[in-house]
Amino acid sequence: MKPETERSVTRQVRVGSVLVGGDAPIAVQSMTKTRTEDVKATVRQIRRLERLGCEIIRCAVPTLQAAEALAEIRKRIRIPLVADIHFDYRLALASVKAGADKIRINPGNIGEQWKVEEVIRAAADKGIPIRVGINSGSLPKAILKEYGRPTAEAMVAALDKALEPFDKLKFKQIVISAKASDVPGVVEAYQAISRRYRYPLHLGLTESGLPFEGSIRSAAALAILLQQGIGDTIRISLTGDPALEVKAAYELLQALHLRRHGPVLISCPTCGRCRVNLEAIARSVKRRLDKMPGGCTILVAVMGCTVNGPGEARDADYGIACGKKSGLLFEKGRIIRKCPEQNLVRELMMEITGDK
Repeated sequence: MKPETERSVTRQVRVGSVLVGGDAPIAVQSMTKTRTEDVKATVRQIRRLERLGCEIIRCAVPTLQAAEALAEIRKRIRIPLVADIHFDYRLALASVKAGADKIRINPGNIGEQWKVEEVIRAAADKGIPIRVGINSGSLPKAILKEYGRPTAEAMVAALDKALEPFDKLKFKQIVISAKASDVPGVVEAYQAISRRYRYPLHLGLTESGLPFEGSIRSAAALAILLQQGIGDTIRISLTGDPALEVKAAYELLQALHLRRHGPVLISCPTCGRCRVNLEAIARSVKRRLDKMPGGCTILVAVMGCTVNGPGEARDADYGIACGKKSGLLFEKGRIIRKCPEQNLVRELMMEITGDK
């Protein structure tokens, strides 16, 4: 499956070692949920996300102490570090000085334009990009008064206003985001922005909720946009472990055939024909696959009966089709052997890893 259209041609910016926009792969981001001032805890969380394949990490910078902590955090991690700034332009300046690879600001809550210009000049001097983040919950009062509510048109109008100081200073190292918690609103806003600007787009649904609901809502919005060729980097924002954000992002990109990262497990929903504990088998296989490296991109199938077994899952590299207290092990639809239920997972993993 391919996107309905080619990806929108956007400018390309460099965030540390990662290219965003143009023909670069869609980058996966997350955000730390520790106190940034706690360097040890923050680095520990980032390193865990690095192992899962997170490519860009963002840290909240609510205080000068947090901004100064970025310098030590930067030394201890591999992936690019983004400073998330609200209200106080001086925190952005301190973050640039500390070595942040990118700054995220909402110009609407920074205040006077000269303050935004100071941040732009600092970023230009260091050669780092700025994400201009527009949020439906913090649109300028004048724009809300004009449009009545945070519509897609209002979001675009707020973005136009926010980009004025960047245009004035001819600063082009920009990434744009326009987040909301409403799925149709996010889709409409990004569609409008992609028609208007060629800057790379950071996709996300803000305040999406707990992991189960949030992943579904985020996928509902982002899948539409990605299928239309819109989006250069994504974060799936969840109320929970940031590791789930990274896993959900890759799951979405893999489902759309836009990235491959690690093994993919498919499994049938089961029905009255199933004579094994398929959910337990599938979860056991998933735990083992999760330990395999991101470069291993095989497709593995766990099927509940011979009806939807080797034939229906013939595209899988490896799989099992279960019967009564037993199952068939297959490769690309070709049956290899029959195994008792208690040995199915071990035999499948032995076939996958070649450790026999």
